[in-house]
Amino acid sequence: MPAVSRPTGHVLTLGETMVLLHPLDPAPLRTSRRLGVSVAGADSNFAIAMTRLGWPAIWLSAVSQDQLGDLVVEMIGGEGVDVSFVRRDPDHPTGVLVKFREQGQTRVLYYRSGSAASHFDPDWLEPSLFETAAVLHLNGVTCALSPSCAATVVRAVALANRHNVSVSLDLNLRLQLWNIDRARTALIPLLSDVDLVLGTEEELLALSGRAALEEALTVIAEHGPRVVVAKRGPRGAVALAEGKRIEHQGFVPPVVVDEVGAGDGFAAGFVSAYLRGAPVEQALRHGNLVGAAAVTVADDVSGYPTETQLEAWLNAWPTGAS
Repeated sequence: MPAVSRPTGHVLTLGETMVLLHPLDPAPLRTSRRLGVSVAGADSNFAIAMTRLGWPAIWLSAVSQDQLGDLVVEMIGGEGVDVSFVRRDPDHPTGVLVKFREQGQTRVLYYRSGSAASHFDPDWLEPSLFETAAVLHLNGVTCALSPSCAATVVRAVALANRHNVSVSLDLNLRLQLWNIDRARTALIPLLSDVDLVLGTEEELLALSGRAALEEALTVIAEHGPRVVVAKRGPRGAVALAEGKRIEHQGFVPPVVVDEVGAGDGFAAGFVSAYLRGAPVEQALRHGNLVGAAAVTVADDVSGYPTETQLEAWLNAWPTGAS
């Protein structure tokens, strides 16, 4: 396995994180009387996973100026992520989501309309943060929250390009927040200024308007990204890099508890290895391993491995092809 370099520069992420409530009892949600409290957000999940892998990470967002906002900031900061640039909003709430199991599947209820993060303003971005960054990581949900959030993403990408900072975009389409036409209008113009695009097979098909994955990868790559990656859960991942198709079957975790957070973990594992100069095939292995590790726990982030664990598990866990 080729050696990879140490991190140079910091990670910037931008997006909403919400307070997460989940039943502590096996009973249905409506009869539960005890709820666990945590936080959940794709961008903060990514930042936490990157921190575990040895990268300094800064999370940019906005939360309410109350105890729920304190909870979010303290929990993410407690994971080693720099939260000093998070805006505190006295007028708008922190979003809340409720996650529970029903008929063997994970269900999520969102209460995020009008949240502090949805009022994020492009002028809140600090240009100096981009001067020494290694990567700006974004996800499509941020564009869906509001016009000001979409404008913030556009400005963030422009600042990253100005300072030669790599940009990765995890599509995270979340079509319950917007329709596919709005998603295409917001995201496709960004692709020419993005280095890495990641998405599920379904998201890539939807965004490209194609019926076959190979066509979807090609169409999206034609807009400019160097690498386009299809995340396929337990089936691993496929990438198109400089016209070459590269695939890794994925790893088989020792146990599957909850799949939420796996996609963010995959993104961190892939981006971390890619930024360190690893070949795309090796980056896929790292992404698949971190994603597989994420599903072994009930919450979003505690399964993310450290660098030492990653290297050990890469050699110990079986692949889907075995």
